[in-house]
Amino acid sequence: MSRCDRRSFLALAGAAGLSALAGGCATGPEGNGPRVVVVGGGFGGATAAHYLRRFDPDLRVTLVERQSSVLTCPFSNLVVAGLRDLEQNRFGFDGLRARGIEVIQAEVVAIDPAARRVVLEGGERLPYDRLVLSPGIDLKWGALPGYDPAAAELAPHAWKAGPQTLLLRRQLEALEDGGVVVLSIPANPYRCPPGPYERASLIAHYLKTHKPRSKLLLLDGKDSFSKQGLFQEGWDALYPGLIEWVPAGKDGKVARVEAASLTVETEFGTRHRAGVLNVIPPQSAGRIAIEAGLTDASGWVPVVPNTFQSVKAAEIYVIGDATIANPQPKSAFTANAQAKVAAAALVASLRGEQPPEPLWMNTCYSLLAPNWGITVAGVYRVIDGRLAEVPGAGGVSPKAAPAQFRALEAGYAASWYANITQDVWA
Repeated sequence: MSRCDRRSFLALAGAAGLSALAGGCATGPEGNGPRVVVVGGGFGGATAAHYLRRFDPDLRVTLVERQSSVLTCPFSNLVVAGLRDLEQNRFGFDGLRARGIEVIQAEVVAIDPAARRVVLEGGERLPYDRLVLSPGIDLKWGALPGYDPAAAELAPHAWKAGPQTLLLRRQLEALEDGGVVVLSIPANPYRCPPGPYERASLIAHYLKTHKPRSKLLLLDGKDSFSKQGLFQEGWDALYPGLIEWVPAGKDGKVARVEAASLTVETEFGTRHRAGVLNVIPPQSAGRIAIEAGLTDASGWVPVVPNTFQSVKAAEIYVIGDATIANPQPKSAFTANAQAKVAAAALVASLRGEQPPEPLWMNTCYSLLAPNWGITVAGVYRVIDGRLAEVPGAGGVSPKAAPAQFRALEAGYAASWYANITQDVWA
């Protein structure tokens, strides 16, 4: 099997039924067929652009991304904990250009679904036959009283990889031994459900190693969380007495932030002052999806389950964290899988064909320490017109597993990251 064919096969393993649409590896110039504009160059958008050209090399595919490169949120918690350099999480678009994809670095300021065009910051208008929108999330400034962009410079969120990631890391490094780190976690939904608890674990690893008298307080806006039993088992084994988790039902929901004093106030009036305060605020679909009128009252984008077309504009396919796709989580793996399904459905629509029956998979790895990994996996399909998890097809890591097993899962996490970033941007 050639390198191109082999990589195509492996990448499609998470989206069953799509291989019949593949048209080979597109390495030439821009195509001569219908024009597809993709907005957003992250895990969802870059995957969609890549696979649109794989499935139909005649498509003219344009990717619009405001940044010249992407910093990934997966593996950014390792950066926070001083275990990884942020630049190791940076990926550019030369691989997509080599596939004949036009890449434009620009801010999208408007989408006109009726006219089928995207408006860029400089005034340029890009017409499209189909649009793929992968805008990610935006933070809901002001939804948590006292927390706005200025407050984030004192109490970082670090929920978008970049300067905030490094700010939180510097604050941890400056913390006095014996100081308290407070992590405020929002209610669902938000990007990467287990992400705050992985962050807590890796911050605890940093504190145990460098500030052994310090403590970590988790104030949670909900009463349970993804992989909870596995996280708490790991915390007991790795960080006894270092992490305190306070659920919403025991006054863990943060109601107000006073960033100047690094203080939070909970729903029932309890005040906590931190040495380092990390606030993960409520979130919504990316701004451009809201302004285009694609979201509902929840602030997220409803989609047609088997194609990921917007329910409000059939020529627009919306993928990734911005969507309402329960029970699929908002994760990089999910965005990658949704992009392949949407690309296949889009190509089928241009050909006047029915879309393939989709199947999605998600595997979410979390690190509790450099050599301690845990996993949750799920398989999803459309059942009775709705997205649903296939019973018995997923699961989580076993409890009470030996250290060697946890180390293997940490290795699998590193392999997953290397493979998915290769699939998306190479």
